[in-house]
Amino acid sequence: MSQANNSGQPYQSADEIEAVARQFESCAFNAGEFHHREHLTVIVWYLLKSSSIEAATARMREGLYKFLAHHAVNRQKYHETITRFWVKKVSALLAEESEERHPAEMANKVIEACNDANLIYAYYSRDLIASDAAREGWAEPDLQPLDF
Repeated sequence: MSQANNSGQPYQSADEIEAVARQFESCAFNAGEFHHREHLTVIVWYLLKSSSIEAATARMREGLYKFLAHHAVNRQKYHETITRFWVKKVSALLAEESEERHPAEMANKVIEACNDANLIYAYYSRDLIASDAAREGWAEPDLQPLDF
């Protein structure tokens, strides 16, 4: 995976983004290495390569289940509402972009716009996010409606 280059952008090529997705899919990341930025990068790749937001979401969900199983982490750590929130947010950002824009530029924009993993708490209370209902299925935001 690329480190930030001179322009301060994490990625310079589509190959770098694909490599992050492949590392995720092959469980090459250690459990503690797959952070928010890597999640976002994989979501960008899946959205760019999938036929729909639903297909990208399903691919991310299955990848996370596989990743958790590989690292012997309880499957209940997976959170449906958080996953779908971020896929929806990234999808909205990508929809604002020109299709001619390079995938690395798109990924860098998403990472810059979504670098704060706590953004979700502008829409969801911590109590709702902590609930089994939100973990197991999609929960509508309780603080403000999604604006994307």
